[in-house]
Amino acid sequence: MHPFHEQPLPALLPQTKVIVDLGAVAHNIRALKGLLSRETKFMAVVKADAYGHGAVQIARTVLENGADWLAVARISEALELREAGIDVPILLFGDVLPDQVPYLAAHDIRVTLTCLETARVIAAAAKENTPPLKVHIKVDTGMGRLGILHDQFATPDQFVKPDNNLASPLQCSQEILAIHALKGIEIDGIYTHLANADARDKAHTQRQISRFERLVKELAQKGLTPPMIHAANSAALIDMPQAHFNMVRPGIAIYGLWPSGETDHTRIRLKPAMSIRSKIIHLKKVSKGFKISYGSTHVTQIPTCIATIPIGYADGYNRQLSDQGEMIVRGSRARITGRVCMDFTMIDVGHIPGCRLGDEVVVMGSQENETISADDIARTIDTINYEITSSLTKRMPICYHPENE
Repeated sequence: MHPFHEQPLPALLPQTKVIVDLGAVAHNIRALKGLLSRETKFMAVVKADAYGHGAVQIARTVLENGADWLAVARISEALELREAGIDVPILLFGDVLPDQVPYLAAHDIRVTLTCLETARVIAAAAKENTPPLKVHIKVDTGMGRLGILHDQFATPDQFVKPDNNLASPLQCSQEILAIHALKGIEIDGIYTHLANADARDKAHTQRQISRFERLVKELAQKGLTPPMIHAANSAALIDMPQAHFNMVRPGIAIYGLWPSGETDHTRIRLKPAMSIRSKIIHLKKVSKGFKISYGSTHVTQIPTCIATIPIGYADGYNRQLSDQGEMIVRGSRARITGRVCMDFTMIDVGHIPGCRLGDEVVVMGSQENETISADDIARTIDTINYEITSSLTKRMPICYHPENE
């Protein structure tokens, strides 16, 4: 493999690039799998363009290193993987339309169902399919987002009625069994999502797991045992073996990032896969009192040197980093001066001797003894590392290092 992902007309590529180390991704998959039993399946979450890392190449890498399934949030994401020739089972987290059912069935994309009403519509559209459309049932055990509401939270008037002509309401297990009885679909899995698995206090997560376990047991007693049972995101995979069931579905940890600072960092070592690198495209020496960028919000306090870097909020580099963030030049940190623009960001390099046009600038990653991580950037603007990587836009090409460590 060429040291970087093949790109047409490399001389015309922009100065600012996302670099993804596939060796780090491979390491992370193997480390996470080391926490699982041999029987536990591994569903790699590659939604949002693999959290900004490039879905197709990441999918190939995770599958080569032991992943069994893939998961996405949008049908367009599943389509991209299938068009790239990736043929393993894919679970679609998001909603679907009846017109999409033939494609989903034909391309072996599993659909998430979150209520009986939707299930009836999808089943009606799937009746003509052979084989039936495979579905996973999502149960809301305390996330409060999508899923059939667990009995713990539902009141009688919230229970779904099995038929417009019947008065008796359905509880959670009954609603799932009603979905199971529909023609055209086949229940291939059941899952829930954990709201606080990355917190140090696991009490809420333990309650979610207990509710889910009781439901799975109740369904088994009534004759339904879905082949795949899953709940564990990255944090639960690492911290809570009791949440593994027979499949796990990590996301952020695949990319070498921790779900939170409260997750147990001692059980495995993760390697961040992404860095962002650019170059100085303009340098100017300025006097004290010089105003920089839109709004003239930054005024230099001493004579200094300002470097312009070709990255801005149109690349996904957050505007809230204005006058707060840092980059690395010649092994030293340089502060952002003034507002981040759509296409450019200015940094103060007056304290760094020898800066020249074309010098490498590390926006995220390491250079010499300095590192700026996705977590560092996230803390600066009071957000999470997920947002830092998944917000990057296609304007920056992704270049892949080969899979070596």
